[in-house]
Amino acid sequence: MGFKLSIDDFGTGYSSLAYLKRLPVDELKIDKSFVMAMERPGRRQDRASTIDLAHNLGLTVVAEGVENAGVHESLRGLGRDEGQGYHIRRPMPAHELAAFAERWRKARATARKDAEVV
Repeated sequence: MGFKLSIDDFGTGYSSLAYLKRLPVDELKIDKSFVMAMERPGRRQDRASTIDLAHNLGLTVVAEGVENAGVHESLRGLGRDEGQGYHIRRPMPAHELAAFAERWRKARATARKDAEVV
């Protein structure tokens, strides 16, 4: 049907490896509280392990709660595929979404063309 399934809020409550293997999901969304804890000493390896696990299972990884440039860059370095949070884009009214999506598609297409030229 053309849609993908995500496990939301991973890292909170009951998150089981058995579920990740059994469910027909495409994406793992790491919970904001799990991401924000990354700024505490010694927590980076937890995120790296979670991202590696998801990738080894063939899942795309989305980090929720990317609130600043430091977390954004750290998660990028760990291999997260996508991010969401105030640092990336603030929430917007639904009526602005279509225009925003069109601008984003055009910018992405231009970036790809520029990369092909180089």
